[in-house]
Amino acid sequence: MENELNVTYITLGGLVDMEKYKYLYFSIVFTVYILIICFNVTIICLILIHRNLHEPMYIFIAALLLNSVLYSTNIYPKLLVDFLSEKQIISYSACLFQFFNIYSLGGSEFLLLTTMSYDRYVSICKPLQYPTIMRRRTVSIILVLAWLVPACEIAVLVILSADLKLCNLTLNGISCNNAIYSLHCENSKTRSALGVVAVIITAMFPVLFILFTYTRILIISYRSSRNVRRKAAQTCLPHLLVLISFSCFCAFDVIIVRLGSDFPKTVRLIISLLTILYHPLFNPIIYGLKMKEISKHLRKLFCGTKVM
Repeated sequence: MENELNVTYITLGGLVDMEKYKYLYFSIVFTVYILIICFNVTIICLILIHRNLHEPMYIFIAALLLNSVLYSTNIYPKLLVDFLSEKQIISYSACLFQFFNIYSLGGSEFLLLTTMSYDRYVSICKPLQYPTIMRRRTVSIILVLAWLVPACEIAVLVILSADLKLCNLTLNGISCNNAIYSLHCENSKTRSALGVVAVIITAMFPVLFILFTYTRILIISYRSSRNVRRKAAQTCLPHLLVLISFSCFCAFDVIIVRLGSDFPKTVRLIISLLTILYHPLFNPIIYGLKMKEISKHLRKLFCGTKVM
């Protein structure tokens, strides 16, 4: 333990061959981080600037992309510093803060995807009621709750973890994910119970609701006209792709922690890097290519194509 001014430091033990590959690691991650910022912010700005994109569906997309930027900014700068440092360390308080951001933003993404599925359900299955249900005030309340509820849940877990005694000061990872629990001398039953509640509220219920809404959309679209089926395919497919991507992202996070010791260290590092690299970059690419109105404005911005 390095103890300066009563600060406890944790060693991040997930990086390998640092002397040999640190500049390669740094170059790849820095490039991807810049691309993430540019891609996501470009689409967010397009949605904010153009009035025809001031609809609930596009507002939720902008919120989702902002979530990706916040998630990346929580991890990438510290990771870039670690690549060029002799020791990969982080204070325990900073590690808890990173943990809080990772899982509160992850919970927010599930809730935002749930809201987007409900928005598509109302738009396709109850089109006449859509303006009444998805009012601007309702959208604002949903966005606040999508960020506030997971933040409150994870904050309780962080507060409970802050006072637990540490018996291990090496974290087998490149960031402070739920492997942080392995640092503690004993597991808190209260924290475990609250963790289960948080998973149920921010992950299980949303996933079940998303499956229900898309099943209803599929049934109603199948019974409706070709135009309705085309509208459902154009607007729902990008959301489904992002949902599958994020579900894989969450599955990798769990697998790395639960089975990490069974993988060679290099394999674990590669999977960890791929996990944090691909998803924040995947979202803007999918929405930029698959959402017709966003794609039009992107072509106008970069190619000078007139928006019809």
